Amino acid sequence: QVQLVESGGGLVQPGGSLRLSCAASGFIFSNYYMSWYRQAPGKERELVAGIINTGGTRNYSDSVKGRFTISRDNTKNTVYLQMNSLKPDDTAVYYCSVRHRGNWYWGQGTQVTVSS
Repeated sequence: QVQLVESGGGLVQPGGSLRLSCAASGFIFSNYYMSWYRQAPGKERELVAGIINTGGTRNYSDSVKGRFTISRDNTKNTVYLQMNSLKPDDTAVYYCSVRHRGNWYWGQGTQVTVSS
């Protein structure tokens, strides 16, 4: 079955960087668009970034454009989110996601906290 496992979250000071990873299994990873979402306390889940199966096209929310970079390694079935110039507003649980055969799948999430 489809499994997504995020890692790499943690506590970082404002202006710092983190790299999130999402290891995927249970489907042909190289065929699917992959996304990162985040959910802050008391807020709805929001789309952060997405990347097509070949990695050639990437999309970002306005709030992270220029600071975050999504990438993927189809040989490792892994999608990444490099986060630079982090702000307190970036504090959230980050999830990777895939829509596989009409169903949405999510990992368990990884907590990112940006605080001094």
